[in-house]
Amino acid sequence: MKITTLFTALFLFVTIGGYAQDVSEHALGLRLGDSDGFGAEISYQKSIGRYNRAEFNLGWRDSREFDAFKLTGVYQWVHHIEGNFNWYYGVGGGLGSVEFEPVPNGEDNDGLFVFAAGDIGVEYNFDIPLLLSLDFRPEIGLLGYDGFDDGFDFDIALGIRYQF
Repeated sequence: MKITTLFTALFLFVTIGGYAQDVSEHALGLRLGDSDGFGAEISYQKSIGRYNRAEFNLGWRDSREFDAFKLTGVYQWVHHIEGNFNWYYGVGGGLGSVEFEPVPNGEDNDGLFVFAAGDIGVEYNFDIPLLLSLDFRPEIGLLGYDGFDDGFDFDIALGIRYQF
């Protein structure tokens, strides 16, 4: 029974590995979402291995109520589905800062924050150097600014990246 299970697992591993696509060396573009108030993020992906990559995102917001930035880094594992479709998951974190417009006799709620993040998504790799993705990045505040500390945020976004 153990030998059958071992051969089945080995067969599945070789089959999946045989159809996997390589990750692009570099990809640069935008990650468009707005669940945490940051809107668009500049996004850069760098391959680390054949099926792994690092993704870095910089989001900022300049509005009447507050100015903020958020820098996120995520390590991702990429798996082939079928055709030009891949799915991926990852783990990482980041830091950010928020500064609110002063309110007379109000609290000073400004500050830095640190957070942990996960990532799961699906992407389509076009025959031209274009990568389109849809991902879900849950984030949890670890320390810092009270508005983000110990808070849980669901960040859903559409990514559009040029591969080179």
